[in-house]
Amino acid sequence: MGAFGTRPDFMYAEGMPSASIRALCLCLITLVCLPACDGQEATSGSGGSGAGGTSTSGGSTDTGPIPGADATVTPFEKTHVYFKGDDNKRIVDASASFPAEGVYSQILLHLSLECPMGGCDAWDRFASLGIVVEKGATPEEDRVIEIARYITPYKVAASWDIDVTDLRPLLSGEVTMRTFIDTWVGPGSPYGAGWLVTARFEMKGGIPAKVPVAVSPVWERRYVPYGDPAKPVNGTVPPQEIALPSGSSYTLRTFVTGHGQGNLQNCAEFCKRTHTLTAGVTPYAQEIWRADCATTAVPGQQGTWKYSRAGWCPGAFVIPWNVDVTADVAGASTLKVEYGVEDYENTCRPDAPVCEGCSLDTGCEYDGGAHTEPNYQLSTLLITYQ
Repeated sequence: MGAFGTRPDFMYAEGMPSASIRALCLCLITLVCLPACDGQEATSGSGGSGAGGTSTSGGSTDTGPIPGADATVTPFEKTHVYFKGDDNKRIVDASASFPAEGVYSQILLHLSLECPMGGCDAWDRFASLGIVVEKGATPEEDRVIEIARYITPYKVAASWDIDVTDLRPLLSGEVTMRTFIDTWVGPGSPYGAGWLVTARFEMKGGIPAKVPVAVSPVWERRYVPYGDPAKPVNGTVPPQEIALPSGSSYTLRTFVTGHGQGNLQNCAEFCKRTHTLTAGVTPYAQEIWRADCATTAVPGQQGTWKYSRAGWCPGAFVIPWNVDVTADVAGASTLKVEYGVEDYENTCRPDAPVCEGCSLDTGCEYDGGAHTEPNYQLSTLLITYQ
């Protein structure tokens, strides 16, 4: 089964809040800016699903950056994430206080899942950790920057150490963290009671090889239908024109994972596809595929955890796709970024003129179980370094 279990995930919008500038001689400088959002002129504090940006000097002075004090920040500790009818705890928020000053040679996210009373969720589920930067009318309408993505294992505990040093501009001061697991079980379910989530950031003061000074969202985490001519990819993921913070080098950091099964070629979970990020006029192609699940995922699971998949494994964190775009922004004040994936039409879908090519003995109707719409989950950040 796919990481969405028996029901599809509904995406929520993410982005950046209004700007504020706080500067003192030896203190942190924080600047929040909103470049163009889905082709619209950006304004401070604008809503919607467009890109935002945040930058910090990390405690720099005229003589260079200042190392911060070692710190440990734990937003979530055995936090129960579950779903039980009207008691929906698939999304849980928590306040976190990160050091406001200084730079860090390493920031490790220690992320772990434990089984609550009643057992862990029996299915592999899409999961994400992020920072809430703007509240909407509902949690699904909040704007959230994704900092880590993982897939839960089948029915067993798990733990990972994830390097998030480059995201220091986001992990500064008072923030609201969000944990999300696309689980549909909870206390009393025969399929498990959900998960207990712990997220702890271990921060080591020092000068990293490259000092990150800004993190600008390009595309917020979104659901991208694949293979339906009525839902073109460039309509869901429009090109973005990003204002460039001052820096010496730039990297695009992308999470992209494929989901949905029972379709033509069993896409998008079990089919290889080449994805392309275009920075300015330069295309960067990458095949999104994980063939190492048997050796990188949590051992001892049930289910099909050893199977290769589109950019993920059950019981493993998602490895970001990093692209150095420094050469593409030389002398420029903005960067245009586009996303694409190789052409594919899913003829096993409800409105197909001729229903054919279904896998897993499914029909053309999406049933939320063995047959779900092929899709990609995408988010991209632009990281600027001093």
